[in-house]
Amino acid sequence: MLIQRTAREALLRLASQFPVVGLTGPRQSGKSTLAKMTFPEKKYFTFDDKSLRELAASNPKDFLLSFPDGAIIDEAQKVPEIFDAVKYYVDNRNTAPGTFILTGSSQFKLKENMTDSLAGRVAFLKLLPLSIAELNTTAEQFETPYDMIVKGFYPPLHDTQKHFFKEDWFESYIDTYLDYDVKDLINASNLSLFRRFIQICATYSGQMVSMDSISKNLGISAPTVKKWLSILESSYIIHFLEPDTNNLGKAVVKTPKLYFVDTGLLCHLLRIETIADLNLNLNKGAIVETFAVSELLKTRLNKAKKANLTYFRDNKGFEVDIIADWKHTFAVEIKSSSDAEKKLSANVRKYIDLRSDVQCDGTVLYLGDFTCRINNVNYVSWKDWGNFFENV
Repeated sequence: MLIQRTAREALLRLASQFPVVGLTGPRQSGKSTLAKMTFPEKKYFTFDDKSLRELAASNPKDFLLSFPDGAIIDEAQKVPEIFDAVKYYVDNRNTAPGTFILTGSSQFKLKENMTDSLAGRVAFLKLLPLSIAELNTTAEQFETPYDMIVKGFYPPLHDTQKHFFKEDWFESYIDTYLDYDVKDLINASNLSLFRRFIQICATYSGQMVSMDSISKNLGISAPTVKKWLSILESSYIIHFLEPDTNNLGKAVVKTPKLYFVDTGLLCHLLRIETIADLNLNLNKGAIVETFAVSELLKTRLNKAKKANLTYFRDNKGFEVDIIADWKHTFAVEIKSSSDAEKKLSANVRKYIDLRSDVQCDGTVLYLGDFTCRINNVNYVSWKDWGNFFENV
């Protein structure tokens, strides 16, 4: 089952301008499939093929000459020599935009090599797992948002031609992630500790992260915690919202809030297997908040735009879940309620009153079935979270 990805339009836009486009994102988010669907006429090859890998590494410049119309190069990071060869190819030929599309599972090596070798010649598109809007184009039915939250959004789990049990799939995913993405970045003896670290981070999703608390819990140094958080962020397992900076003079909180990118993986790490487990879990509100933040993140990244998402908290504890600084400012509250009650918007109304310096639109993301506007505040149903912000 092939799902039409929203990011296709942004990929075409970038490929019409830059000779090289890098597709990054977490493992199994659908990068190779998107590239092949978008450019079906391009030659596709992967350096997972050992013989092809050895051939390319032995003479990368001549290897690329075999593809005068360009190519989709998957797992490009497995042949580091290819990046300088691509640079040479682009600089010494009349290279058309979109000639090479480079993808790979090891985000660290791919991004590092492309940034070092192809600066000024490459544009990046980050592809996250499926969005609500993308899943709505399939025949799969979701009666409640909780079905989506627990299952998660990785494409293989929604492929009708495959029959994965999500618990087994996520265990395999974590193992692969540790073996192929993490092992070369930390001491191999710390892999089991890093697995525990991921599980502890899951308990912080939707909260300000305490490096000291994690450090004490695992018995590792604060610099190590910071490094490991960076690894999770760089590989699109987690995302940080930084505190909002504005002219109110009250946002004294400097600690970022941590969010997992996929709620299915988050629920797996928290040992939430069913909707009943979710409804009884003390972290339910934070998980719903993670769900909403992830959707807004996809809305932006699918257009190859910066996220520009922060949160606001002042020195008295007054907080707004998300400040989206887009065409104009959105003050967003996320609620696990299914009723569009006025009290849900109290914080965004207060924030709007404080921000007389900018145009600010109050928005409540909630779990009801209807999107409406009441007293100048948008109440956006979970079904419309992606579509509502489509044009901003």
